[in-house]
Amino acid sequence: MELGMVGLGRMGGNMAQRLLTGGHHIVAFDPQPLAVKAAEGNGADGASSLDELVSKLTAPKAVWVMVPDGAPTESTIKSLAELLSDGDMILDGGNSNFNDSIRRSKELAESGIEFMDVGTSGGVWGLTEGYSMMVGGSDEAFARIEPLIQTLAPSPTSGYGHVGPAGAGHYVKMVHNGIEYGLMQAYAEGFELMNAREDMALDMAQIAEIWREGSVVRSWLLDLTAAAFQEDGDLSGLAAYVDDSGEGRWTVQESVDLAVPIPVITAALQARFRSRQDQPFGAKILSAMRNQFGGHAVRKAE
Repeated sequence: MELGMVGLGRMGGNMAQRLLTGGHHIVAFDPQPLAVKAAEGNGADGASSLDELVSKLTAPKAVWVMVPDGAPTESTIKSLAELLSDGDMILDGGNSNFNDSIRRSKELAESGIEFMDVGTSGGVWGLTEGYSMMVGGSDEAFARIEPLIQTLAPSPTSGYGHVGPAGAGHYVKMVHNGIEYGLMQAYAEGFELMNAREDMALDMAQIAEIWREGSVVRSWLLDLTAAAFQEDGDLSGLAAYVDDSGEGRWTVQESVDLAVPIPVITAALQARFRSRQDQPFGAKILSAMRNQFGGHAVRKAE
C-alpha cells in the first residue's frame, strides 16, 4: 500500500521504517533534509515539499502526519487540505487534542477528504516491538488503511483497533496517557519510600528485577525502571524535573467536564508540576504557619 509520511522525527522515522520493512511504498517529507535522506536510505521515496509529496502519490491519496501537536499539526493539515482532493485521506498519528480532531474531521469533510486520528503508543521501542494503535474515523476509511495499521501494530491481529468515530482515537490515547501518569507516579513513590529506609540498605535495582518476574506489579514500565537503575544505580545523573506532554492535563479537564473523579491521575499530574518548582512558595507558606502558631523552627533560605 502507498502512503505519504510527513514528519520524520524519531517516532515518525521509525514508523516509516517499519512500514517500508512491511512492503509498503512510502513517500516521505520532513523540513529537515537529513531526515528525508535517512528515510530514502531505508527505501522511501523522498520529497522536498508537501506539494512534491502529494504529487508523487496516486489517487486516492493518503498522508500520515506525525508532527508536534498544536500549531505544527494545524498548519500541516491545512496545507495538505489545499493540495488533496475529494476521496483522499489525512491521518494524524500525533498527540493532538481530541476536540481538534473532531473539528478537523468536520472541516476536511467539506472538501470530501477523510480524516483519521490514530492514537499511537510505543515510543522508541515501536520499531521492533510494534505500536499500540487506537484509531478514530469512519468504518470505510478504517477498512482502507487497516493493512498499514496491521504492519505498525505488534501483530496483524493484536494491539490495534477501530475505537470509534473521528476524535475517538485521540480520546482513548489521552486517557491511556493519563493512566500512564498514575502508574508512573505509583512506582516512583514506592521506590522513593524504600530508598528512604537507609538502615536496610535496599538495592533498588535488585528489587526492580525481582518484581519483573511473577509479581502482581510487573509491567513494561517496571522493565524500563529496571533498565534505568542498571544504567545509573542511584539516578544521580538525572534532575528531579518531570515534564508533561499535555494529555494528562486534558484527561483531568475531561474528568471535571464529565464530573468523573480521577484522583490518582490528578495527583500524578500535580506531582509533575511540583517537580519543576525550585523552593515552592506553598511549602514556604506551610513553614511560616507552623512557625506562627507553634513556634516551630524554620529553615532560612540560603
